[in-house]
Amino acid sequence: MFRHRSTVRTRLAGLLAAAVAAVALTAVEPAPRAGYAAACTGTSGVTVVVDFAALGGGVQVACAPGDPATGLAALQGAGFTVTGTQRWGLAFVCRINGKPTAAADPCVNTPPATAYWSYWHAPSGGAWSYSTSGASSYNPAPGTVEGWSFGAGAPPSIAAP
Repeated sequence: MFRHRSTVRTRLAGLLAAAVAAVALTAVEPAPRAGYAAACTGTSGVTVVVDFAALGGGVQVACAPGDPATGLAALQGAGFTVTGTQRWGLAFVCRINGKPTAAADPCVNTPPATAYWSYWHAPSGGAWSYSTSGASSYNPAPGTVEGWSFGAGAPPSIAAP
């Protein structure tokens, strides 16, 4: 009987560890691919602008070289780390480069409408347009600009490069 309890405990511990690992895999993307810390030139890639101003930071501009298949791939290809929510994984971006912090948002479910990463598109040098598609389903063209801004849905605070 003692052996049976030990086996059950071992199996339960293994299942719990596997469940925790599965949640972690869906919510956090591995290290990003190397991007360039400047806007792309011409159609060499997709320029990505991330506005951290509402979180006490500045604006970062980077290039995702080539032709990323999705806005999420462009964000990661430009060198940004991305964390999704536990419920939706990377289908809903909760953190970029660790911001906001886990204390501010545990990234369990979708963040509130007053504190989320809004997603934008623009032609190079053009006006920002709020995305009507999610970043994992939108396919940005090389030479265009992707924007991310934290807050209540305002566009990035700089013009699209």
